[in-house]
Amino acid sequence: MALLLGFEEYRTQAQALAEAAGMPYEDVYIHHFPDGESLVRLPAELPEQVVFCRSLDRPNSKLIELILAAAEARELGARHLTLVAPYLCYMRQDKSFHSGEVVSQKVIGSLLAEHFDALITVDPHLHRVHNLAEAVPTAHSVALSATGPIADFLAQERPDALLVGPDGESEQWVSAVARKAGLDYVVGTKTRSGDLEVTIDLEGDFKDRRVVLLDDMASTGRTLEVAATIVRRQSPASISAIVTHALFVDGAIERMLNAGLWHVWSTDSIPHESNKIPLAGLIAPALDFLDR
Repeated sequence: MALLLGFEEYRTQAQALAEAAGMPYEDVYIHHFPDGESLVRLPAELPEQVVFCRSLDRPNSKLIELILAAAEARELGARHLTLVAPYLCYMRQDKSFHSGEVVSQKVIGSLLAEHFDALITVDPHLHRVHNLAEAVPTAHSVALSATGPIADFLAQERPDALLVGPDGESEQWVSAVARKAGLDYVVGTKTRSGDLEVTIDLEGDFKDRRVVLLDDMASTGRTLEVAATIVRRQSPASISAIVTHALFVDGAIERMLNAGLWHVWSTDSIPHESNKIPLAGLIAPALDFLDR
């Protein structure tokens, strides 16, 4: 039987996944030395199939620890390693825009494929590369979508919502959720000139509607902040936002609430107080290829 190994900062979600998948669970122990190095300790005995569950927000130390853990798992006799990374880091930089710029997707994707036989993730942020196996060439690569769990959540919280995608990139998620939930939607056009410099062209009839902004991820939250400001001008009944990956850095939540958002909801791909949509039920069936 496969064993699922989790890490302290993502333990609650990993344990829920193990339960949903009918797998035993144990922790990977991490100790951080004063100089920033990590000591990684696995259970002394491992089965042939091991699943590591860790979301890769704030990824740099997590990546090193995962590589160390994967190497030791092989030493302990594991023959097949699966990585479940609900949020997958370094996928946005898929080409070099300036001379000497590293294509991080290629480098990190190859690194993960070197150490893991299978990868399962949720709504990876891919642009010019649309196939996860091209970005992370493991033998078994699965990109799941949170649109189903999000649609189910909306059916309970906002069954009459008007969905709004702030830009063209969000349309694939917004249209899928709208189709599953039977909701109307509109999508804007975004122009970005810097990390916090965003303009959006967004048209629609928002007056007295319960509007829900929807995007795959939010880091600074600036895109959702600008979209909320535009929608608020028409006096909607409410404005809320749902994101799959709640990165939320540098006061993003506060700025979005100040822009007029009533609620900010997210999946639990990244632990955050806004988590309302669990992903264990979505991910567990993707582990059916393992012996359980």
